Order: sequence, then C-alpha cells, then structure tokens
Amino acid sequence: MPAEGFAIVRGDDAVRTWAPPDGLPKAFCTECGGHLYSDGGEILVVRLGAVDGDPGIRPQWHQWLESAPDWEAIPDDGLPRFPRQRQP
Repeated sequence: MPAEGFAIVRGDDAVRTWAPPDGLPKAFCTECGGHLYSDGGEILVVRLGAVDGDPGIRPQWHQWLESAPDWEAIPDDGLPRFPRQRQP
C-alpha cells in the first residue's frame, strides 16, 4: 500500500524495526512478536493480521508454500500456488 495511506492507530511505542542484509526493513511488535509490515519506502507491505477490520481485498494467490507448516493445509480454493515468492 502507499506509505502515505498507512498509520499505526495505537501501540506505536511497541514497534521495532529490523533491517536484514538482503531484504526490506521489517517492523515487529515487541509485545507479541508479530510481524506488522515491511517498509519499502514509498510502499509498505502490511500483514493482514495487523489490520483492524475488513481490508476490503481478497487473496489472489498462495506463495512461499515450500515453508508452509505440515499441520495446516493450504485451502483448495483454486488460487494459483507458488513454492516461493510469486514473480510478477
């Protein structure tokens, strides 16, 4: 999403960022450990678990299936599947 459309509505004092050497900086909650978003500068990649309410969008594909847990099946919903990141 465009960065200017993003706001943390509460708990911003618990947010910390980690910048891996080979990817976007990632923001986490220091209280629960949840990944909140990745910061791409003008664009943020927001984790839906961090959104209050219905975001108004629906899944379009499943990616990173090679690291999916064995104990939770990926839904058979007809969406495209990718073992790693989907290539545009």
